[in-house]
Amino acid sequence: MALPYMAILIATVLQFIFGAIWYGPIFGKMWGTMHGFEKHTPEEQKEMMKGMWKLLVGQFLVTIVTSTVFAILLTGFPTDWNIYGLAGFFWLGFVVPTQVSAILFGGTEPKWIVTKFGIMAVGSLGCLMILAAVMSMF
Repeated sequence: MALPYMAILIATVLQFIFGAIWYGPIFGKMWGTMHGFEKHTPEEQKEMMKGMWKLLVGQFLVTIVTSTVFAILLTGFPTDWNIYGLAGFFWLGFVVPTQVSAILFGGTEPKWIVTKFGIMAVGSLGCLMILAAVMSMF
């Protein structure tokens, strides 16, 4: 089984960029509000941002894992499967349940549960569609 390593890397980078835009300019303020970021002083916020690189490295690594696992799954499915449908099933069967559990049991304030789920679910679906698009080119 030969994996498309270049596709995995490209898909990972594109998903990472999408996530930066999704959780930055598009939903960054709301995300910060949900997590109480504005309750911190500007100095505390700056200090928190200094350590953000560690979280981003971790996120990049788990995105590589997701891309690799999806590539491995593709090698076991018939070629007539729709790659976007497969990504959708992957999202619905594995990502959504995990996100729901993380939100429900992760201390999210009740008023933010639906909003947070919407942001996370649509963001992760977008990432998986990017992954499917890149994999379909290789």
